[in-house]
Amino acid sequence: MTRLQWTAVGVMSLAIGLQSTGPAPSNPSFDERETLERTTAVSDAVTRAFARACNDCHSNQTNWRWYTYVAPVSWLTVAHVNHGRAELNFSIWGTYGARMRETRLRAICQLSRDGRMPLPSYVLGHPDAKLSQDEISSICEWTATARGSGVH
Repeated sequence: MTRLQWTAVGVMSLAIGLQSTGPAPSNPSFDERETLERTTAVSDAVTRAFARACNDCHSNQTNWRWYTYVAPVSWLTVAHVNHGRAELNFSIWGTYGARMRETRLRAICQLSRDGRMPLPSYVLGHPDAKLSQDEISSICEWTATARGSGVH
């Protein structure tokens, strides 16, 4: 075998070996009674926007696409989703205290308005996740109402 062939075999072996390392994508179980939709009044428009633009990183209902199972993309994606869930998880919203809900509601509006959520890198790979100005307005109106009504 030529040097190029040996290099190709080595690269392929390494790539195959990497597939068995790192964290695996997962969707932890959760109590349906604690989800955002079950614990808080949310309009259909906001629910649809969250499902399309937020839930992959901010719920336990991530749609793990084929490439999220391929190392090293899987390592980055799993770490990113785990971080997103730690910051805000719509699947466990009902377990949050009033203060945490308040800060998350403010952040949801502000980060959406500033174009920082969904992350630009996520939108690059998922163009349909980009929020329209109408959606951002709906989200911010909803967060203000949820904060003011005490229904969190």
